[in-house]
Amino acid sequence: MSFLSIDVGSSRCKAAIFSSSGEMQAMRSAAYAPHCPRPGFAELKASTFLNVVMALAKELACIPASEAVQAVCFSSHGETVIPVSAAGQALGPAILNMDVRATREAAWTEDEIGRRQLFMLTGHTSHAMYPIPKLLWLRSHAPEIFNAAGSFQSVTSFLLLQLGLPPLVDYSHASRFMAFDVNRHIWSKDLLRLVRISPQALPLPVQAGTVAGKLDSTAAAMLGVAAGTPVVVGGHDQVIGAVGLGVIEAGRAAGSLGTYECITVASDRLHLNDAALDASLNSYPSAVPGQFVTIAYFPGGIMMQWLANLLHGPGKGEEEYHFGGLESAAPDGPTGLLITPHLIGSCNPEFDAQARAAISGLTFDSTRSHLYKGILEGIAAELAIVTECLENAGSRFSDINVFGGGVRSSLGLRLRAAFTHKQLHIMSCQESVCLGGAMLACVAVGIHPDLKSAAQAMVREQECVPDDPLLAEQYRPQIESYRQLRSMLVHRHNQQNP
Repeated sequence: MSFLSIDVGSSRCKAAIFSSSGEMQAMRSAAYAPHCPRPGFAELKASTFLNVVMALAKELACIPASEAVQAVCFSSHGETVIPVSAAGQALGPAILNMDVRATREAAWTEDEIGRRQLFMLTGHTSHAMYPIPKLLWLRSHAPEIFNAAGSFQSVTSFLLLQLGLPPLVDYSHASRFMAFDVNRHIWSKDLLRLVRISPQALPLPVQAGTVAGKLDSTAAAMLGVAAGTPVVVGGHDQVIGAVGLGVIEAGRAAGSLGTYECITVASDRLHLNDAALDASLNSYPSAVPGQFVTIAYFPGGIMMQWLANLLHGPGKGEEEYHFGGLESAAPDGPTGLLITPHLIGSCNPEFDAQARAAISGLTFDSTRSHLYKGILEGIAAELAIVTECLENAGSRFSDINVFGGGVRSSLGLRLRAAFTHKQLHIMSCQESVCLGGAMLACVAVGIHPDLKSAAQAMVREQECVPDDPLLAEQYRPQIESYRQLRSMLVHRHNQQNP
């Protein structure tokens, strides 16, 4: 049996076919670039998502000797919102997650509701990336689109709608709207009343793994699968990726080591407390029924891309940079460099969009390999900071199951393990979002009774990177200096921008 799982990112879509035992039988991907007409704007023609999904699915369907797909599952990035007509057609471009045009609207929403009340209700603090501020911006600046819209959809609910299915959204994705009551698992009528948006204008929230319906012949042809194939509701990529890493039970954590580094910790309860609020953590329902996640994140891999561009020019990938020998030439021991990775602002705990990266400690003898390792040291130090934020808020864990581009660097993994005092587990399948979606599909059609059983059958570990107390002690003075520099930079910026 085969299962088609699709992960729709903000700049790349991946589609993969898995067996019920977790083997990835085939995978295809395609990239697309956002349109940024003005500073802070990031848009994409909404039809791009559907066109890319159809192209990848049909390409996979043409692979010789491929088995018939038993179910399809869609997951995607969060925060992107698409205004849709009553007939189901996009009225304007998708406003992407990275779009921050609605900073004033985000501040207004928080002022009207109160930072603490908003957090206790939605599990999130206000930010311009979320759909609610974006919709307020549309009402003020593009009323012709806002007033004509019959609904406002997430990426996955939009895709379901285009396939003739009900526009459902799972609880984790709904939470990323900044209007979802994470305690009651419904849209918050009080919050939506404040911003004058009807709950009926948003997709219907359901548990991840819900079958949205079966494809009719027309929709099935769009994906290259058989008519009657069920479509399963996936969720927020970080949450579904955690499932694909086997993070099913409370006290386990997933680490996404990409452009942003994100730690997702599973728990049996929401962590809505002062420590979580102070660190601007997000706590909301997971893809596992009855469970929750708390996440913290920061810019990470973007620093490696910056260095690749600096040394080789734009267009050279991070992979080429890694294979250039800089890791093997990295100096032994601490570099003495303090490099904060805040090229596009900081995330937890401050969420300062105006923060910028800093490099301290350069000498005449500093080399490219010093810079490379110094960046890895800074990323590991940031990971230790967000790990502390999570644990201070009650999200305790001893291991992190990791995936993403960062696993290519054994040096980076060793530093992360030492700085956080956590074991890192690398899974055999690095396409964890696609695998997580396939696991949901397997459970939805009855192949596995639940996600725990699916994880036992489909998730396998490849390697473990142990905690290294001796390395951590060797770095203790540099880590303390890093924290002091970081604190000084944040404090100075806050004084300049009260």
